[in-house]
Amino acid sequence: MDWEFILLVKKDKVATITLNRPDKYNAFAGNMRNELLEAVEKSGSDPEIRVIVITGSGDKAFCSGGDVNERVAGTSKAVSPIASSEKHTMSQIVLAINSIEKPFIAAVNGVAAGGGCNLALSCDIRIASEKARFGEVFTRRGTHPDWGGIYFLPRLVGYAKAAELLFSGEIIDAREALAIGMVNKVVPHEDLMPATYKMAEQIVKSAPIPVSFVKRGLQNFYKMDLNQALDYEAYALEVCRRSDDFGEGFTSFLEKREPVFKGH
Repeated sequence: MDWEFILLVKKDKVATITLNRPDKYNAFAGNMRNELLEAVEKSGSDPEIRVIVITGSGDKAFCSGGDVNERVAGTSKAVSPIASSEKHTMSQIVLAINSIEKPFIAAVNGVAAGGGCNLALSCDIRIASEKARFGEVFTRRGTHPDWGGIYFLPRLVGYAKAAELLFSGEIIDAREALAIGMVNKVVPHEDLMPATYKMAEQIVKSAPIPVSFVKRGLQNFYKMDLNQALDYEAYALEVCRRSDDFGEGFTSFLEKREPVFKGH
């Protein structure tokens, strides 16, 4: 695709989407949100892709949210059609990441602030460089969180910590983000992408049908009581048992070899 601000590379059943405005801390501007949505949807619909990675270009930032210069240039108390369109596209991206039944990994290579922070939180897994920083800086800019921040953050870190971060706009480092459950893993900066692809490779080796059911179940665990969870598991198990991959999983185990799952 001929995009201006987004790169998409597919290799070994993994799609890597890179936010590519390194000179502007990969901040969203222009048509960048629409390009990201297209990249997410294209990767999600590709039958060859099993894991999707989102990262930022350069060594400074994953994404710093909306471009401040663009915001200042368009400052107005009235809600413009452009602003409304941006919000709609943000929602579409977050909903797409959550509705696509493939795991998303955020490889956070630097600053993740505002909408950039919440874009990372909307992914299923987050691996952070030691250089990563996270900030829900909205209240420091006189605005309200977007990109699903008030949904994702308390589910990851709990109500009290989410309230502290959202009210104060404090920026925390990668180690604190790990300690409070905001990220899954912190690695040296030079190891970020190798560690990300190692995790992606582990997921690629798993059967895609149960992986998709697990993602859907995890997204709904707050809504289900125990009986509902057991019913969901029973349904998912029945679907998996009817797949060719089910037989391959047990056959490969008995033959002491790596399974080759095909997703059907």
